[in-house]
Amino acid sequence: MRTFQNFAVSFSIICIVSGGLNSFGQGIGSVGGAAIGLGWPLSCLFSLFFAIAMGQIGSAYPTAGGLYHWGSILGGRFVGWVTAWFNLVGLLTVLAAINVGTYLYLVGSIAPYFGIDTAALTPATPTPYSIAVQVAVVGIITASQGLFNHLGIRLTSKLTDLSGYLIFASAIALTVTLLLCASHIDLSRLWTFTNYSGDAGGGVWPKTSNMGYLFLLGFLLPAYTVTGFDASAHTAEETIDAARAIPRGMIHSVVWSGLFGWIMLSAVILAAPDMKTAASQGFGAFFWIMNVVPPAWKLVLFVAIAIAQYLCGLATVTSASRMVFAFSRDGGLPGSKFLRRVSAKYRTPVHAIWMVSILSVAFTIYAPVYTTIAAVCVIFLYISYLLPIIAGLIAYRRSWTVMGPFDVGKMYPVFAILAIIGAAVLLYIGVQPPNQQALTVTLGVIGLTVIVWFGIERRRFQGPPVGDMIKRRQMEIKAAEAAVGEV
Repeated sequence: MRTFQNFAVSFSIICIVSGGLNSFGQGIGSVGGAAIGLGWPLSCLFSLFFAIAMGQIGSAYPTAGGLYHWGSILGGRFVGWVTAWFNLVGLLTVLAAINVGTYLYLVGSIAPYFGIDTAALTPATPTPYSIAVQVAVVGIITASQGLFNHLGIRLTSKLTDLSGYLIFASAIALTVTLLLCASHIDLSRLWTFTNYSGDAGGGVWPKTSNMGYLFLLGFLLPAYTVTGFDASAHTAEETIDAARAIPRGMIHSVVWSGLFGWIMLSAVILAAPDMKTAASQGFGAFFWIMNVVPPAWKLVLFVAIAIAQYLCGLATVTSASRMVFAFSRDGGLPGSKFLRRVSAKYRTPVHAIWMVSILSVAFTIYAPVYTTIAAVCVIFLYISYLLPIIAGLIAYRRSWTVMGPFDVGKMYPVFAILAIIGAAVLLYIGVQPPNQQALTVTLGVIGLTVIVWFGIERRRFQGPPVGDMIKRRQMEIKAAEAAVGEV
């Protein structure tokens, strides 16, 4: 991978036309247009603080282990193992959220063109029938993404390149179309606060009179969308000049996603014929607003966006499988010897790819509600981002004295502290009603983490290689490459 391809992986996983549109109801259903005009850039700013702080660490330690290696090097075995554990859960659940979101998007956008009755597929409360259909379709989507990843990094990188261009193109086309089709443009919508909690917002958020609290809840839209940018680090060992490419990939993916996402979603808000009626549609608000677009062109946009969402999931399988591979290579998971195997024919960690695919689909059976899945992935991904940043803050200029080519100097502690503040806000809003199940999952994973670490891994897990182990690992890699004719 070259620098653009490394950027494209993170940009594809962020995918503003996936999270931004599928979670649009969380924004408009909170405080209306202000959730986009003001809330989106504010939340994206905190994501940028994370990307900068992580970029400095990634530039110094460009390995496929990414966050897990950073945590181990800067904070010790326990910090590294916990970081990997939370990052793994976050990546599995974000893949589940992306593909469930793609399924719901297909149901809301393209299915009506085929005369499919979507009411039974998207009931207010999931039914055995709706869950079974959702799991089946998500399973097919995920299996095909796993197959593409299985067949090699060159094919995958070409598809993620396509995804990067397609996201830009579809976002621009959607923005221009909506602005041209809008009956009138009222820019004041973008900073107007209106309480759309309860039935006024389609029941997305419970009724409340606290506008500040409701504004914070709207942060879940950009927080879920602008995440997964750590993929640039997970693909480090398949990237040329990784020490420079990693920070560029993470930072640029956040900046461009934040900017284009803000412009695109602002156009959606401005194109709404009536804000009150749009907000009352809940998670169907985007599809209702799209009725201002001529049917034929609307279908073209829907198809382009659906392909971009699919490729978003494809890139997520790539990122998650590399994380599983790196963690297993160091013996951090049960069955590590099996999971760390690389196919001699395809040069990909095939067992890790299929484990990620299977577990992500299984999670959608336990938590079939899209908003809960999205909240869970936000919680665990940002915890995994936060742990190495905190470890880096403590080790900065103490045990960590050698920086990479990307170095923000004395501003690193400032960015790290701002990231900590942002994470605290996200963790708070991520478990608020109606996403209480996210708290149950979080507490369950924390409990399981404690049991597994003290019961098994504290004595067994050695962490990433250091000293002479690094040289032995490098020799093993060269020998494995030579054995399959890799130059």
